[in-house]
Amino acid sequence: MKPRLLEQIREELRGQLLRLSKAAQEAHAAATDPGSKAESKYDTRNLEASYLATGQARQVDELATSVRIFDALELPDFPAGAAIDVGALVEVSLRGNALYFLLAPTAGGLEILHEGQEITVLTPSSELYGKFLGLRAGDTIKQPPMRVVKVC
Repeated sequence: MKPRLLEQIREELRGQLLRLSKAAQEAHAAATDPGSKAESKYDTRNLEASYLATGQARQVDELATSVRIFDALELPDFPAGAAIDVGALVEVSLRGNALYFLLAPTAGGLEILHEGQEITVLTPSSELYGKFLGLRAGDTIKQPPMRVVKVC
């Protein structure tokens, strides 16, 4: 299951990178277009387009880094009873509902629908990621109240 999940994440990240790169190119073109030059001292279209282009270029760089990391990433298998660590796919129960998380080094917040289950990518910057580290199936987290069902 994990190799297919990993490939699906890679495809999603590449698709996002392609879409965002195109948007960043369009924003850059708008910012540098002579037709967007300010018509008065109160006209800020060019400045706004420049800020947008700069922000999107930064997002493209971050996403390209995520693509490179996931292209090289291998997700280990976790035997029964193993502690949660980076690369773990974790199933938890929250108020009787099953939730799935993948602990990864990048692409936090990405949600993938995989084999009918929504899986959320968590990174070290996430508080929940830190709460999961070292737990095993059967362990609980107090806030939010959830129980680890499975680690693979």
